[in-house]
Amino acid sequence: MLQLLSTDFDGTIVNHDTKPAVVPEMIAALRDLRAAGVKWAVNTGRTLGHMDDGLVREFALPVQPDYAIVEERDIYHREADGRWKPFGDWNARGAVLHDEMFRLAGPLLAEVLAYLERFEGVQNLYDKGRYIGCITATNGDMDHLCRFLDGLRARLPMFSYQRNTIYIRFCHEAYSKGTALGELARLLGLGHEAIFAAGDHHNDIPMLDGSFAKWVTCPSNSCEEVKLTVRTAGGYLAKGAASAGVVEALRHFGFWKNS
Repeated sequence: MLQLLSTDFDGTIVNHDTKPAVVPEMIAALRDLRAAGVKWAVNTGRTLGHMDDGLVREFALPVQPDYAIVEERDIYHREADGRWKPFGDWNARGAVLHDEMFRLAGPLLAEVLAYLERFEGVQNLYDKGRYIGCITATNGDMDHLCRFLDGLRARLPMFSYQRNTIYIRFCHEAYSKGTALGELARLLGLGHEAIFAAGDHHNDIPMLDGSFAKWVTCPSNSCEEVKLTVRTAGGYLAKGAASAGVVEALRHFGFWKNS
C-alpha cells in the first residue's frame, strides 16, 4: 500500500515553462492521496527557505508537504504550528560528516578551482567562506567538470557531488536524495514497497534506482540518465511533462484513479 510520495520540485512538480505551472490534476491527486493517509515529501536541491518560497509565494500551491528533504540532504517535518523542524538526528550527523569531508577535501577543492580556470563564465559558490560548488556556463562544461571530479574521488571516496544541469554542490558520499529518503522511511517505519518517487534530473537518480522506492517515475522532460535509471529500475517513463507526467504515473500504478 502506498504511504509516502517523494517528489522533486522544479521540473517534476512545477513546470517553469507553462501556466499553470502545476496541472490541476496534480493538486487533486495530492489532496485525495493525503486524505487517504499518504504523506508527501518534497525532495529538492533547494534550501528550506527557497523551497518554502516556491511553495507559498512563487507557485502558491494549495496543498503543502508533510516533509521536506532539502539541499539533497537535510530532513524536516512540519509541526502543527506550520514551522519546519529537523526530523531525527540525521541533519546533525550530516553536518559533522560534511565538516570532516570539507576539511579533508581542501587540496582537492583547490585543484577544482584551478581546473575551472579553463572555462568561461563559471560562478563559484561559497557559504561562510567554504567553497561548496559552482555554476558552469554550459552543460558541456559541467560534463567535463563531473569527469574531472570522478577522477579526484578516487583519492577521497567520501568526497562526492550532486548535479542539476549546470549546477553542482559538493557533499559527503553518504548524503543524497536517496539516502535521505531511506532515512525518512526508516523514521516512519516504511519499507521501499510503500514509497513512490518522481524526479527529472541527475540529483534525483539516487532516489529513482529502486533502492529506496519501489514505484519510480520520471516525466518526459527528464534527462537521459534519469530515464535510463527509471527504465532499469522497472519504473514508468511518463509521456507528460513535469506534474502532468507525475499524475500519469500515479494513474499507471493504480494509486490515483480520479479522472
